[in-house]
Amino acid sequence: MAVNNPSGLLEACVVVGPSSESLKELCQAHLQGKEIKHRSLEAEVLQVHAPPFVSKESDPDGPGHAPAFSRVQRRRSFLKKKRERPAVSSNSGTKTNDSTISRADDLTVPKDIDLIALPQLCFPDGLTVAPESQEDSYHFLVFTDVFGNQTHGVVVQYYKSLQVRFLLLPGLYFQHTLGVFTLYVSRLCYLGSLLYTVLCKNGRRFKSIKEFSAKLALVPIPPPGQLQVVFSLKPLQIVLPPREDMDRPAVDLDLHLPFLCFRPEQILQVICSILTEQRVVFLCTDWARLTLVAECFMFFIHPLCWQHPFVPILSRQMLDFLMAPTAYLMGCHTHHFEEVADLVLIDIDSGTVTSSCDAELPDMPLIATECFKGRVEGLQLNYDLEVCWRGSSTDMSELRAHRRQWQCKLNSQILSITLELIVNIFRDVHDHLNYEHRVFNSEEFLKSQETADQAFYKKVLETHIFHSFLRERLSRKMDAFARMEINTRSEAYRLRTMSDSSRKPVMQDITRKYMGPENRLNKRLGMSLPNLAEDHSLTRPLRQLSLMKSPLIDKGATLSPGFKLPSKSVKTFKLPEFPPPLAFHYVQKYYCDLINLLSEFIATVNPQDSSLLARYYYLRGLVSYVAGKRLEALGDFQNLYRTDMDIFPTELMRAVVDSLQESERSVVDRRPDLKRLISRVKKSSEQARLKDSGSVKKFELPRTHMLQEDFVRRVQESGIVKDQGTISRLFDALTVGQQKQVDPEVFRDFYTIWKETEAEAQDVDLPASVLERLDSDERVFKISSSVKTSHGVGKIAMTDRRLFLLTEGRPGYVEVARFRDLEEVKISSAPFLLLRIPSLKIKTSRRRETFEANLKFECDLWHLMIKEMWAGRKMADEHKDPQYVQQALTNALLMDAVVGCLQSQKAIFAASKLAYFDRMKREGPMMVPKTTSETLKHKINPCLNLPTPQAVDILLYTPGELGAAGSDGSDPKLWCALSGGKVVVFDAASWSMQQNSIQVGTSRLNCMLGVDQQQLWIGSEDSVIYIINPHSMACNKQLTEHRAEVTGLALEDSPLAAYSCSVEGTVIMWEVATLQVRRHFRLSCDGLQSLQIFGGRLWCCKYFFHILYCVQWFSSLSSSSGLILQREQLWTGCSNAGELCVWHLSDPKRPFQRIQLPDCASVVCMIKVKNQIWVGCHGYSGGKAHGKIYVVDTEHHKVEKELVAHSDSVQTLSSAEDRYVLSGAAGQDGKIAIWKVE
Repeated sequence: MAVNNPSGLLEACVVVGPSSESLKELCQAHLQGKEIKHRSLEAEVLQVHAPPFVSKESDPDGPGHAPAFSRVQRRRSFLKKKRERPAVSSNSGTKTNDSTISRADDLTVPKDIDLIALPQLCFPDGLTVAPESQEDSYHFLVFTDVFGNQTHGVVVQYYKSLQVRFLLLPGLYFQHTLGVFTLYVSRLCYLGSLLYTVLCKNGRRFKSIKEFSAKLALVPIPPPGQLQVVFSLKPLQIVLPPREDMDRPAVDLDLHLPFLCFRPEQILQVICSILTEQRVVFLCTDWARLTLVAECFMFFIHPLCWQHPFVPILSRQMLDFLMAPTAYLMGCHTHHFEEVADLVLIDIDSGTVTSSCDAELPDMPLIATECFKGRVEGLQLNYDLEVCWRGSSTDMSELRAHRRQWQCKLNSQILSITLELIVNIFRDVHDHLNYEHRVFNSEEFLKSQETADQAFYKKVLETHIFHSFLRERLSRKMDAFARMEINTRSEAYRLRTMSDSSRKPVMQDITRKYMGPENRLNKRLGMSLPNLAEDHSLTRPLRQLSLMKSPLIDKGATLSPGFKLPSKSVKTFKLPEFPPPLAFHYVQKYYCDLINLLSEFIATVNPQDSSLLARYYYLRGLVSYVAGKRLEALGDFQNLYRTDMDIFPTELMRAVVDSLQESERSVVDRRPDLKRLISRVKKSSEQARLKDSGSVKKFELPRTHMLQEDFVRRVQESGIVKDQGTISRLFDALTVGQQKQVDPEVFRDFYTIWKETEAEAQDVDLPASVLERLDSDERVFKISSSVKTSHGVGKIAMTDRRLFLLTEGRPGYVEVARFRDLEEVKISSAPFLLLRIPSLKIKTSRRRETFEANLKFECDLWHLMIKEMWAGRKMADEHKDPQYVQQALTNALLMDAVVGCLQSQKAIFAASKLAYFDRMKREGPMMVPKTTSETLKHKINPCLNLPTPQAVDILLYTPGELGAAGSDGSDPKLWCALSGGKVVVFDAASWSMQQNSIQVGTSRLNCMLGVDQQQLWIGSEDSVIYIINPHSMACNKQLTEHRAEVTGLALEDSPLAAYSCSVEGTVIMWEVATLQVRRHFRLSCDGLQSLQIFGGRLWCCKYFFHILYCVQWFSSLSSSSGLILQREQLWTGCSNAGELCVWHLSDPKRPFQRIQLPDCASVVCMIKVKNQIWVGCHGYSGGKAHGKIYVVDTEHHKVEKELVAHSDSVQTLSSAEDRYVLSGAAGQDGKIAIWKVE
């Protein structure tokens, strides 16, 4: 949520000029006939103009309303030494020793602005007397406090002639500087235009400053998003652009300036110096250019944030700041070049970057830099070339608007390129994060990088900027970095993340390893780069299960000319004309006009454009608060909270609540809706305050003995495996024959061997003739030592699919067996001289002869590993679940590490503790019933990245139309709600996980409903309806009118309306476009579980029955649990018995037929697909829970199929275009099964 929301454009206006002592000395020197040209003067603060501009005494309404301009802010007093001030006047004869200046001894300024060093920064070259008048000049200041909050200022420096005691000094001028400050990031360029317009037009000077400041204080800051604010300072129209989102500052400067000053190589060097936190100094002869260029680089590294001193302008008196031992980014004049050393010096004028030996810059990652250079070549940086074909216009406003449009487009392109650079540099970070324990394995991250890039990463990993970046990644922050990283993943990478071995190299990666960087780009950047084709063989098996009726374009195919941030049309809101000078009633009328104008826009905006509507609510609430209409502000913030939580101003809301008068509080107490809003905001603020953002822990090997709980945590932190069941078996293996605790030395040896084996697999160098025989997405995981076999001498290699022999002498490939073809694996012995050497015999269904290998001391280990892989492959084929192969592979590799670290007679016995699938194969049959096997098409695991399985509470399939505005809008999606408010999203075209987790509250989610292309509603146990935007994958809206657990959602298409129900019997009808309550009523029943619409009636279900309704096109968007058939029949399922009841709608007193479901304890969910009813049930077999699906024929009222679906009860069912049914299981299983509908 938003914090630190400034209410007005201007925070303070400060006038700085020569001190009275300096003027007195100047007069005395002139009277004595001394030369005073170019004489230095002492500067001081003369005036400070800051809100409030209208005193409280002028408020005719009393204390009940806040006076105009009086924004709530902390203030302090800036005391100056009292001096005698000579009478000084301008050349127009007007005295300037008025009360405004003479009473400047005690200046009241906002707390966040420090005026002590301000005169030096306004006059970085010093305040001098000039021999003649010069043109006004501008430069920019940035102030950063200890919390990282920045204040930007625009400095206007102009010259003015003097009169001292009414005696004109001919030809004598002194500099006068005006500093304007705001507490809003990056308001640099347009403030300079405003000040120039006011100060230079019609010769206005001191008298216009306060009036000008007051006008700027009336300008509201636009909220993030698609609404910009425009106001008029004749003859110019000033545009305030909004922030793109809450994570980015507003862009109101020309981001292409560095590209005009530096070549791409130098820009990369500057970014490298910032990312490695060097002591950086910008040099330039133009003070204005210093800040502008430095600020551009702050945008270039987003979302990383510079956290050290940032002072783009240093006066000559401040050069000792460069002696600071910490990292910093500062700027000074070029003529100080000789005075700085052992720093990274960036000369803006010459476009060079130099560094000393102590500040040597490493080379940035080659892949990312090559991509960046290629992108930059496509930029059009010259505006004249862009418009040379256009005819000239005499309309200045039209010319400025076109230039602004061109600049915005260019800025967007540059931000996209620089963000892609940051994503490409840090793309692999998330592979080495443990989110549960907030651990980053920096050592393994470094090892995974190219050797030439490791020097850069070693420096970056130790910086504060990277540490903050890690905290945000571990908090799963969905910012611009995360969105681009997800959108630019190649399809191959997405599918590899569906297994536990996503960091293992596939054959297509191995073939690229020793090739040039132009080919290695494809491995790292995937779809981020143009004209790079992916091998389709990886996705072909899964795409056969795609729900799309036509073939899809491979996601590995590319975007050209690169990934683009989605463009959003920006609307314009023009402010009314400013009121006459500082009179309270005029200002109040201005606010009233502004509120009325916003109300007109709110009334006329398309209700479906909720994003724009939220921006108007934001602005009207802000203006109402400033105008003292606090209750109206609360009403607007309530609408905003419902419409778009992403821009909700929490701090501003808290300020409104704190400023309420007693009469207003009594009104709030009588309005439950406002009380709920205030309560929720306070609660969320408290949670945000108490929430530990958490430090990032660096993985370290243990130093003490570990019990099982500590061992589980250590293994999860190491990144070896996450599944707690597997880790528990590993614990048993490492503690065989001893106390149940793991020695730290044993763990160290185990971890070392695991990583060495992983590194050997990544460094495998296979001949091209061998690579041709392997699948492109196949991985090599284990290679034996050189052994004698029945096919000659060589090394046995194991992938996740097969065993093959790498023959020695003349390198060749001999396939030993595919795991699914194995028939027998046993240990034998082969004669060798007078000895019998252990050998391994492998028999397959495709080859008559038996393969034999004299594996010697490795024989027992390979026997265990091959049998585990065989059992895992058999179970994966039976259950259509490829994850079983990955689990078996993990078990096999763990066996290898256990044997290597124990190195004793009990090592093989210990490793056998990990033979999970082989034990299952020996203990009982693994066969799946034929009907189940024929109907089941595939299984996916939404809990793959979690340490334990979680219940799949809801499944919802959405066709490609929902969210079609997004970059992936044409693809269907599968939304999966897990326990604890987690929502996982799958691409239903390839069943790859698209979104790891969207957090919507912390309670159980009960129901989902696809409302329109921009809304996905989710009812929660915490009584809130959460609304997800399918395009942004963000939950930015909430409906909080229910007082109890939300249990059901339904949609009426004509007119479009949504219904929701809660467990205590409340039913609410919603207007979808505005999210307003159209009507609500209360049923006299408890345990209300679901509702649906059929035949113009609303059907509601109590606890003991589950009803699934047959509705129109939106039935596929509803995860409901009941059904009404078109033949005037009502089908219900009993939650406390294994039977279905069929009712006639004409006689609902008793069912006319009951259908018994064998081996079913209770009906959990139901769904209608074509002429079938699919029923998900809960039952027990042998004392263990299991889940079955019964397919019932609606014509003959008979069970057609009985499907063994899951190892726990079936929690939810969803239909995918009547072609597939998807089932989700409870927590002991936690998987999703995909069934074919016949």
